[in-house]
Order: sequence, then structure tokens, then C-alpha cells
Amino acid sequence: MSSVWDFFQVQVLGMRWLNDLVGSLLTVLGVDIGTQLGGSMQFFIYDLIKIVMLLVTLIFVISYVQTFYPPERTKLILSKFKGVKGNTIGALLGTVTPFCSCSSIPIFIGFTKAGLPLGVTFSFLISSPLVDFAALTILMSIFGIEVALLYVVVGIVIAVAGGMIIERMRLEDQIQEFARPTVAEGPCACSCSGNGSKQWYELTRRERSAESWMQVKNTLRKVFPYAVIGVLIGALIHNWIPTEIIQDVLGENNPFSVIIATLIGIPVYADIFGTIPIAEALYAKGIEVGTILAFMMGVTIMSIPSIVLLKTVVKNKLLAIFIGICLLGVILTGYLFNLIF
Repeated sequence: MSSVWDFFQVQVLGMRWLNDLVGSLLTVLGVDIGTQLGGSMQFFIYDLIKIVMLLVTLIFVISYVQTFYPPERTKLILSKFKGVKGNTIGALLGTVTPFCSCSSIPIFIGFTKAGLPLGVTFSFLISSPLVDFAALTILMSIFGIEVALLYVVVGIVIAVAGGMIIERMRLEDQIQEFARPTVAEGPCACSCSGNGSKQWYELTRRERSAESWMQVKNTLRKVFPYAVIGVLIGALIHNWIPTEIIQDVLGENNPFSVIIATLIGIPVYADIFGTIPIAEALYAKGIEVGTILAFMMGVTIMSIPSIVLLKTVVKNKLLAIFIGICLLGVILTGYLFNLIF
């Protein structure tokens, strides 16, 4: 059973066969993959093809699932729960309604305007870009199933805890006026999909597939430039920056490595696909799992564009509390994983 799983992780998820194939083709073309330049070419071509293949497959599956959970249906489900149960349901729904950090903000506005509990909406807001099927699959391909599953559990715990803290602080007055519920508004009872006026449960398999392929095309068009940048950075780290330098900054001998990795990740505008090559390159250089995860979490949950967008919805106090909760959660997660793995 162990050998079967190792094959699945290395050859199916990690696509080691693709790396070998790219190396063989470059060698046939006269490229010495043992040099820095040749190794960089192999890394770039292999990782870019792998990311596109993962992107197409995962986004299609995720988008197909999403046709069953349009924002209106998610809003309706969340409106039925309060307290710890509501925070938990919000966090779990964030894992099956895979929106990136920026696209989660409009959904968040819809939730606040519908009058859903603030803590529940923030549990969803934290969980949605942080924990989903794509993250689970990608982490399994890099670090293995134990790291991936624990990451999902910790991510949900952070989302639930963060929502509970915000709920108990009673910060409803920190929502901008335009995003607050009006007398005429309440939890939405509609369940319309994006397919004209058709409701989600009326869609056929062909229509769901068509919507999913459209999402694949739109996402690929948006993500591809950042994937290229990420692969270039990964190739640079992998083949050109000496291991000693990376170890000095992010290695286990630096007690602040997790904090540094988190702060490095925040200004990077990308989703988890853009972090794959950087994570792989850092892992190959011997950087600890928790430090790499802190970087990836910093990118996915606290990118500057998403923070700027959230600033239009919430006031400074609530924004600062949200950032503080996310920063603390990411940093603690990084150190926890370094201790365990």
C-alpha cells in the first residue's frame, strides 16, 4: 500500500515522469541539464506544464462543484446557523466554495448586506482562499498526505477561531454603511446560478460542464502570468541562489524564519498555483515545511490587493483585527509544522 501511495504522490501528483521527459528532450536537443542554465530550463518547462495541467484539472473539478454552491445558496445555508456551529459551517463552506482572496470580498459584502452574523462571514472569508481541494491536492504533491491533511484541519481551526473572536468583540459598527443590511434585506432565499435565470438545481450535466470550462478559461487567462513569474522565481531559487544564502535567511537556524517567510509572502499577488514552484524550490533547498507553508498562506490569505479591497468594506479597527488574527494564525501554524515535521 505504501509503494502504491508513493507512486501516486511522486508520479501522478508530482508528475516526476514529466520532469524526466523534459530532461530527456532537452538532452536530445543538445542542452546540458547539469548546468545552471540547462537545469533552469528543465525546471521552468516542467513546472509550467505541470501547473497548467493541475490548474485545468483542479479548476474544472472545483468549478463543477461550485455550480452546486452559488453565492446565493451559500448565503442561504449560512443564514440558518449561529454561534460556534455557524462559524464551523462558514469555515467548511469556505472549503467547498473555492474563491480566491479577492473574489471572496464581493461574496463577503453579500453576506453582510444579508445580515448574516459577522463572525460567520469572517470564518468564511478566512477559510475560502486558504483551504480548498486545490490546496489539499497541491500540498499532497509536494509534502505528502500527512502535511496536507493537517494543513486543512489547522486552516479550518484558524477560520473558526478568527470568526469567534470577531463575533465576541461585537464589531458590527465597523462595517461600512453600504455593506450593512437594510430593512428590506434579509438572508437571500434565491438560488440562482450564473446561467441566465436558471436555478442551480435545474442545470444539466452539459451546462455544468460548459460553465466549468468557461471558468477554466477565465482562471487560466488570469492566473497564467503569475504562474510564469512564480516559475521564474522558482528556477532562480532552485539553480542560481546558493543554498547557504537561503538557509541563512529561511533555514532552521534562524528563529525568525517563519515570520520572515510570512512577511515576504504578503506583497506577492498570486493564488496557490503561483506559489507551487517557489515552494518546491525552497523545499529542495532544505527549508522546513512550516516556513514554506507560512509563505504560501501569507500569499493566499493576506495579499495586498485583497486587503485593499477589504478596506473599502470594513473600517480600520476591524481591518487591523482581521490582519492581526491572520498574521498570528499563519505564524503559529508555521512554527507548529516546523515542530511536528
